[in-house]
Amino acid sequence: MTFLFLTPILVLIELSYFQIAKYYNITDKPNNRSSHTEITIRGGGIIFWVSSFLYFIYSDYNYTFFFIGLSLVTFISFLDDIFTLSNRYRLPFQFMAIGLILYQLHFFENNLWLYLMVMIVGVGIVNAYNFMDGINGITSGYSTIVILALAYVNNYHTNFIENDLLTFIFLGLVVFSYFNFRTKARCFAGDVGSISIAMIILFLVLKLIIQEQNLIYILFLSVYGVDSVLTIIHRLFLKENIFKAHRLHLFQVIVNNLKISHLLMSSIYMSIQFMICYTVIFNLRYTIDIQLAVGFFIIVLLIVLYIFTKRRAMTLTV
Repeated sequence: MTFLFLTPILVLIELSYFQIAKYYNITDKPNNRSSHTEITIRGGGIIFWVSSFLYFIYSDYNYTFFFIGLSLVTFISFLDDIFTLSNRYRLPFQFMAIGLILYQLHFFENNLWLYLMVMIVGVGIVNAYNFMDGINGITSGYSTIVILALAYVNNYHTNFIENDLLTFIFLGLVVFSYFNFRTKARCFAGDVGSISIAMIILFLVLKLIIQEQNLIYILFLSVYGVDSVLTIIHRLFLKENIFKAHRLHLFQVIVNNLKISHLLMSSIYMSIQFMICYTVIFNLRYTIDIQLAVGFFIIVLLIVLYIFTKRRAMTLTV
């Protein structure tokens, strides 16, 4: 019954936020680097934090340090959506949030250098997730695939997290998708949405990796990961500032050059990640060596696909 009432509650909260955003003009205005053409409400992804908050209360304050970290980064990201903050304000909050997540997972017991490395990589993953949020449906759709994969592992392979948390996050994604996964989106996730869902997924994936002592689960983020890393390399080659907005992600090049719809492009990314998640889960029955070999093949295949497709798309226009 709790979950039956949760969805309409989340819908009402999202609709209430729309009114607040309109009143205070929290909107995304198109510019020469945008993939949209109309003014749209920004920050609708705050519903991901709301879902986490409701779980936090429902679970009698479970995962306190994780939730504090999530709240810190959600707060600074929301301010960034309103005022556009520099990295010197955003990064300290992100490092604190990752640090709290690692503390929640008792990762501080490891070597200091390993701790610092994971913090840096974690901040990189969170920002890469944010940079990938560029077209309708991609953040909500991709994140839903990852959450469903994690839920399957949790229920049929190894129990690493409470199912209720996954359910709350999933319902938040469903509600946001209703307003965003459409040709004319009613809202965008904003930094508050893309950063918060990235933090949530990073926490879940890290918890699974630590419990299973198996890095193969990082492949649940492989499509975003390969696109982000190779795009950064491409921009460095072009001598661009990698911290500034751009339109060089593979999905942006395809959408803008070939005029493919946002929803189709988002669905393609979702489908590829779904197949990778399925492959990872299917291979859990085999030895770790086989899993890593398959994982290496997947990464190489994604790299080749990225390079080939991007070269073709950049030479073609419709």
